[in-house]
Order: sequence, then C-alpha cells, then structure tokens
Amino acid sequence: MTNALPPLFPDARDFLAALAQNNSRDWFTAHKDRYDAAVKFPALRLLDEISEAIARRSGAPVTGKLFRPQRDVRFSKDKTPYNTHLHLMWTLNSSGCALFFGLAPGYCTAGGGIMGFSKPQLPRWRAAVDGAYGDEIAALVDILALKGFTAKNPELKRVPAPYRKAHPHGHLLQRKSLTFWHEMSAREQAAPMPALMSAYLILEPVFALLDSALTA
Repeated sequence: MTNALPPLFPDARDFLAALAQNNSRDWFTAHKDRYDAAVKFPALRLLDEISEAIARRSGAPVTGKLFRPQRDVRFSKDKTPYNTHLHLMWTLNSSGCALFFGLAPGYCTAGGGIMGFSKPQLPRWRAAVDGAYGDEIAALVDILALKGFTAKNPELKRVPAPYRKAHPHGHLLQRKSLTFWHEMSAREQAAPMPALMSAYLILEPVFALLDSALTA
C-alpha cells in the first residue's frame, strides 16, 4: 500500500497519524489550527471543486459533506473522541447515490453507490434484481471489477424470502446496499481532483441505474 500524499493534503496523514497517538480532546484542541490547515480547509476546497465539476456535467445540484472529526461514542466501547481519517461525500440525486473519498494513514480510497437502502428502497431493489434490472446490475458489477472498483460484500448470508436460494442473482438479493471501492494509486493520490472525477465517470452508470431502479 502506497504512502504517497496528494498535494491537496500534504500534511493530512501526518496530522491524522499524530491524532491516532494522542486521541484526546486536550490534544485536539491544542492542535485545532493544524487540523484546520492540514485537513479541514483542503477538504472544503475539494468538496467545492468536485461539486461544481459534477454539477456542470450533470446539470443537477450536488451536495457535498465533510464528515466531522468527532466520533459518536454513546454506544461504543471505544471512547476515543476523534476519527483518525478524513471522509468526504457528494450526494448526487434524490435516491441517495453518492461519490466518496477517504484518506487515512493507511489508505486513500474513492468509491460510490448507496451506503444503505432505505426502508422503502429495499423492496424496490429486490424487485429490480428479480426483474428487468438483474442481468444489467450483475454485468455492471463484473465490468467495474475489471476497472478496479470492487463491490462491498453483501450484508446477508442467505437469499431473503420469498426468493429461491438458487436465484441467478442471489448475491445481489443478499445486499442491503451497493457500493464500489477503489484504492487510489500514487499517481491518483497526486492529483485527487481529476482522480475523483474519473471515478465519478466510471461509476456514472451505477448512479443512473440505481436512481432508475429505486425510483417509484
């Protein structure tokens, strides 16, 4: 795994690694200016650049989100207060399709899809897989794997009722989400803006298919 740093975030990994070793509110407060300079402000810049580029192409509004550094520790045994990664998300349509970017000391990833189907979307997804969309979705999963975008594993161990266990697209019916992930190369990390736009273009058929399949 490469440790190359994108120029947009020249000091982000150093800060996140230091935070991992000093994960306390006192340390973070004392180094808040460093967080802003190394992580927050470059992230906000990238959010704006990608949002504008996608909106120009799609003609639709894009909503960018910088995930907050504070962890929700209410129901976690791990009470360390801060995340030691940077995660960004661009929501692309009303179905919740999104483009993702993740940076941490040990990884740099681009991804896309829907993290979790909503309660109304799940039966629509299963009906789509069982019907007109099944072959297309299955083919798209294989095509994207060849392009370096791997689908996250299904959440369910068995094909849900009322679908038969030997369903030709059982692995898709076992899903409660559909996301694809790509470990960014050193070259891609060196130019995160074009790399993320390339990821968007590769994943564009996924976004269109999910939006169509999940829209009532």
